[in-house]
Amino acid sequence: MQVTKLIHAIKIPFKVPISPERSIDRFAFSYLIFGESIHLIDCGVAGSESTIYDYIKEQGREPKEISSLIFTHSHPDHIGAAKSIKSQTSCTVFAHKLERDWIEDTEQQFKDRPVPGFQTLVEGSVGVDEFLEGGEIIELEKSILCKIIHTPGHSKGSISLLFEDGKSLFTADVLIYPGDLPIYEDIFACRRSIKMLQKLDNVENLFSSWENPIQGQDNIFKRMDESIAYLELIHAAVNKNRNMNKQQNNMELCRKVVNELGLPPFAAITLVAKAFSSSIIVE
Repeated sequence: MQVTKLIHAIKIPFKVPISPERSIDRFAFSYLIFGESIHLIDCGVAGSESTIYDYIKEQGREPKEISSLIFTHSHPDHIGAAKSIKSQTSCTVFAHKLERDWIEDTEQQFKDRPVPGFQTLVEGSVGVDEFLEGGEIIELEKSILCKIIHTPGHSKGSISLLFEDGKSLFTADVLIYPGDLPIYEDIFACRRSIKMLQKLDNVENLFSSWENPIQGQDNIFKRMDESIAYLELIHAAVNKNRNMNKQQNNMELCRKVVNELGLPPFAAITLVAKAFSSSIIVE
């Protein structure tokens, strides 16, 4: 769907198998910026290139016009189709330097972070052409400038993208959606990153991975406040349940917190347990 004059959002559904009998329905948004060429922000799981290409053709453009692919981070639902897109378009791939290892060696990512169904979600490794740090401004083309903001928490090299001329901010998975699976690496870094984004002025369009685009400053600030409140709720629940039994393992703690938060039982998975463990302050 077209959201602004230049920005189009594509919702890409996929399934994560959590057992031989059950899978979780998920989705992630990818974004297209239509200028003289086409710039793609994240590219979904393996096979998503067909969805992206079909949309581009529906808009009267051609997939070969994709000149830039910017990864907000290295997880499967953001880089899964990159191998095909890179080989078919020769686009320039951008990513934060801290995400390099998991993008250029997806087998290593699977070893470090064994997401269920990883091999079905990611085609394979892809080379990064331009490494980012945060603070730089990328000139995608003459009239399209993108400021890179390093927003760690969900992952060490997560970035947000600010297009000041279009008053548009892309936050990927930085904002934790209340009631959804809480997946992140560092709860304290998540909160700091959101607080930093709240200081940005003149943002009218918010684009994240897990929900429809949000428009209007008041709605955007409300969404950020809700995310911080959810993180604080999680943090309190983790430490309350841990203090009741400090001998329990991470999965036992995870199941109790999932229950207290009112999340479905299948949310008690390794990735969520790891997120919860970042709340534990070792005395």
